[in-house]
Amino acid sequence: MKIFQSYRFLLISALPLLLVSCFAAKNYERPEMEEVNELYRTDRTSTDTVSMANVSWRDLFIDPDLTGYIEEGLQNNLDIRIAIQQINAAEAYLKQGKVGYFPSLETSVGLTHQELSRNSQFGSFFSGAIQQYQLTANLSWEADIWGKIRSNRRATRASYLRTVAAQQAVKTRLVSEISITYYQLLALDQQYRITEQTIENRKRSLETIEALKDAGNVTQVAIDQTAAQLYNAQALLIDLEKNIFRTENALAILLGKPVQHFERSSLQEQKIDIDLQIGLSTLLLRNRPDVIAAEYDLINTFELTNVARSNFYPSFTISATGGFQSLEFDKWFNSASLFATLVGNLAQPIFNRRKIRTQYEVAESQQQQSLLNFKKTLLTAGQEVSNALFDFEAEREKYEFRQKEVEALRKAESNSEILLNNGFANYLDLLTARQAALSAELNVVNNKLNQLQAIVSLYRALGGGWR
Repeated sequence: MKIFQSYRFLLISALPLLLVSCFAAKNYERPEMEEVNELYRTDRTSTDTVSMANVSWRDLFIDPDLTGYIEEGLQNNLDIRIAIQQINAAEAYLKQGKVGYFPSLETSVGLTHQELSRNSQFGSFFSGAIQQYQLTANLSWEADIWGKIRSNRRATRASYLRTVAAQQAVKTRLVSEISITYYQLLALDQQYRITEQTIENRKRSLETIEALKDAGNVTQVAIDQTAAQLYNAQALLIDLEKNIFRTENALAILLGKPVQHFERSSLQEQKIDIDLQIGLSTLLLRNRPDVIAAEYDLINTFELTNVARSNFYPSFTISATGGFQSLEFDKWFNSASLFATLVGNLAQPIFNRRKIRTQYEVAESQQQQSLLNFKKTLLTAGQEVSNALFDFEAEREKYEFRQKEVEALRKAESNSEILLNNGFANYLDLLTARQAALSAELNVVNNKLNQLQAIVSLYRALGGGWR
């Protein structure tokens, strides 16, 4: 009879498991997005599956000072270290999600002392008090009938991978910011040297103008205008010093170091010898860490929607309790003190003030938010690639014209000075040519900087830097 009852218990317990195929949780599939093939706005048509994002930053940058700073930043940057701690926290949740299929087990040791009333139900049988010693173990296991545990496990895994991708995005951003800041320093150094040379030239020009005034060829106005240009260049030099100081401090923060001076090379030495391969736009789905993170966020909310949906269906749990229980201490661990209880429970929520419905609707809404954020992140990535590529092409085309502008203005400055010294030109022509020549030289430096920054921006936009 006892054997029959045990089989009946097991049969009843197994019935919900037979329905799992009817109510299994859905599997995630990447949503179809037609725009993924048209993310780039460029005349370049590429069917290549190779992207410069696959190139390591160690191979992209050849300046040893820059690569050393990037290496240092990846080790010491505070944002990187914060992201690592976030990964550690997500990994803890991942480990918890992996053991969701296992039963829970807990033990307890108790001593119960109860003073009984003589007029109570048990007071008539026991005089005075009851003292009971108990050692119990409680085992509980929930059957994953509707895939709730499996979905929760997948959700924690997606959350962990999202955190890993977010850390990779921090690395990509850090490599980009360090290199751009470094190039800014080199450009400021170059502009500083140009301005220093301009100051020396204007000091000599001021002496020449003063001599011309003594000869009666120009008036005091010419001296004042030339001196004003000298003072303007000297003020510009101070602004450049300030910008260098602040840019070095910004680089220090990126490297996780106190503010200080940094050794560096020159702007003329900078070259990035690499083909600007952008590959197919679909490569962003596996190269851009922020796009990857956005999709893992979508997977996480998708699986949590599965969990919320499963709450509408019955939950089946098996619990067992056993141990030793005795009224006398010396008989506590006697075989006669053994007890055990086995309970199978099938619970169906009926009315709980709409909590389950609300949780499901919120989960669905969050899933839609994640989907829209995924699409937005992908579109933004395509925009950044298009902008960076166009910027580089534009700056490269401008470079030749900028150089010709400098050559023409330097010739105009030299010729104006010769004509003025011989009394054939107005000093205003010289002042105008000189000021324009300085601006043109500084613009050439900015143009070179913009080219380098555009390449770095393109590298980052394609998802390079975290490998």
